[in-house]
Amino acid sequence: MENRFVFFLLFIATFFGVQYFFGPKSKEKVAPPKEIAQVQKVESTSSPNDNADYYVLENDYQQLVFSTRGGAIVEINLPFDSKKNKSVVKEIEFDRTFEKKLTSNDHFPQFPYHTAEGRQENNQTGGYYPLLRRSILTSQGTLKKAFPAKYYAFNIVGDGIEDLNYEVSDLTKDSITFSANLSGDRRIVKTYSFPKGRQAPYTFDLAISIEGNAKNLWLGTGVPEVELISGSFTPALKYRMMKKGKSVIEKLKTPSEPIVATSVHPNWISNSNGFFGIIIDPLTEISPGYKATAISGTTVPTRLSLIDAAYKLYPADKYPGYEMYLPLKGNETMKFRIFAGPYQDTTLTVADETYSNYEEGYNPDYASAQSFHGWFAFISEPFAKFLFFLMKIFYKFTHSWGFSIILLTIVLRIMLYPLNAWSIKSSTRMQQIAPQVKAIQEKYKKDPKRAQMEIMHLYRQTGANPFMGCFPLLIQMPFLIGMFDLLKSTFELRGASFIPGWIDNLTAPDRLFCWNYPIFFLGTCFHLLPLLLGAIMFLQQKYTEKLSGNVNKGPLNDQQKQQKMMGNIMIVVFTVLFYHFPSGLNIYWLSSMILGIGQQWLMKNKLKKPTLSTNK
Repeated sequence: MENRFVFFLLFIATFFGVQYFFGPKSKEKVAPPKEIAQVQKVESTSSPNDNADYYVLENDYQQLVFSTRGGAIVEINLPFDSKKNKSVVKEIEFDRTFEKKLTSNDHFPQFPYHTAEGRQENNQTGGYYPLLRRSILTSQGTLKKAFPAKYYAFNIVGDGIEDLNYEVSDLTKDSITFSANLSGDRRIVKTYSFPKGRQAPYTFDLAISIEGNAKNLWLGTGVPEVELISGSFTPALKYRMMKKGKSVIEKLKTPSEPIVATSVHPNWISNSNGFFGIIIDPLTEISPGYKATAISGTTVPTRLSLIDAAYKLYPADKYPGYEMYLPLKGNETMKFRIFAGPYQDTTLTVADETYSNYEEGYNPDYASAQSFHGWFAFISEPFAKFLFFLMKIFYKFTHSWGFSIILLTIVLRIMLYPLNAWSIKSSTRMQQIAPQVKAIQEKYKKDPKRAQMEIMHLYRQTGANPFMGCFPLLIQMPFLIGMFDLLKSTFELRGASFIPGWIDNLTAPDRLFCWNYPIFFLGTCFHLLPLLLGAIMFLQQKYTEKLSGNVNKGPLNDQQKQQKMMGNIMIVVFTVLFYHFPSGLNIYWLSSMILGIGQQWLMKNKLKKPTLSTNK
């Protein structure tokens, strides 16, 4: 293994190591508000403390659970992909864990509820992904931690009306209307509905009428549940606005203190956990501005905190929630379109096409609410989009994202074949002339300049180039980083299974078998793919040493011993580093290395040793 290849691998390892060890990890506290930064105990209570009634509207894409406390949505549950509905949400390991081990917190809805047909019991267990954080129940089904009503989705907050009780004035299969009277002859009416006719997936409408003063009243998005993307917690807050006639997407840094803006006019706001989110799109004029705030993870705990809680694998205080708000106006009816679902490119594009008005030049541009995750996304994003474009073509034929990654690797190897061949040729020629280079250095060891001139002449004579061999390797790096960021940013790959029972989610590490007690570094599951990757790297090194030995027979010199040691270190580093990386990335790099060995073998058999002469 030549120095340039080792340094290339070292650079990659450093890059991914920095992202893994210094990026926003799942156990890292991410910007909690200063005033609530101290760890709070999760209090217990024996029964619901809001005395609210719950109502449900449901279609093929969403189960909306409303509370009379706030006249707001307390749950948005997305059905898993099945033959019964049109949902694109896939079940992942967290969902299976709740269905098997934490059943009391896997009811949808959480509490008995009403529909247009009458009162219903909450007998449905599993089958849904909870988009919003919910109350935490004990194993007996009693309330352990109530979710505060002020953080319900689409609750109106301000002037102390967050806990206001509403009455249901109308309820049908596709709509529900809440109304409440406030002091000072003020009245609020809220109507949620699945529109008839033109409707995009995961969308519904909200109409709000405020009679009287609406100053200091805000409409909130709610708090999305935690999604771990490659082990990291990556919430994203965005808004869209028009600037000089052009659409501009602004991404907010997750706040440690409340952010209030009063001079901008957002076209919409987006609150996302990475793969899922909520978009509030005002269809009528509202007051200018927006607000964003963080909420302590102990105030609005994630459901993940229940998994192996005794070992504190996902402690609540490490995962703060975030909410965005839009200001409201009084004495008029305000209409909003709500998207609440997966930030899948196809789904958001369908929504854009559904609601666009090409005659007026209007496009809601919901697709831009997606976030591309990565430290150097401005570099890796074009490569990632190109890779995913190819993967989608392969998926049409294979119907497997895992096989699509393998086919993608083959295509990239073919595309980069000339550069890789160039690299192998250069490497082979450098190995072949190594004895001549060493002889020249010995002959002119007292005249380094002359030695350098003679070596350069030898390079020209044999066509060897010590620098160009590294260039093709560097060309491959953007594709590797692009694949890494692609797996952190593409909803289609979330929950995509390759080998059921082993590789069930390409955006998460493979799981050959698991146990309960967490072990240092290993965690609670054994990942096989990184070990296979290390084995392939070891075989590649042995093969390279064998090829080198055919040219330079005899014991290893100090430089070769150093190269071998560095190669062994890199095998260990990559195995450790890739252990917690997504299985899709392991499949990509594993396939690439196997194909690289194959190409190296072919090139070595094709190349003929040049006749070398050094009459110096």
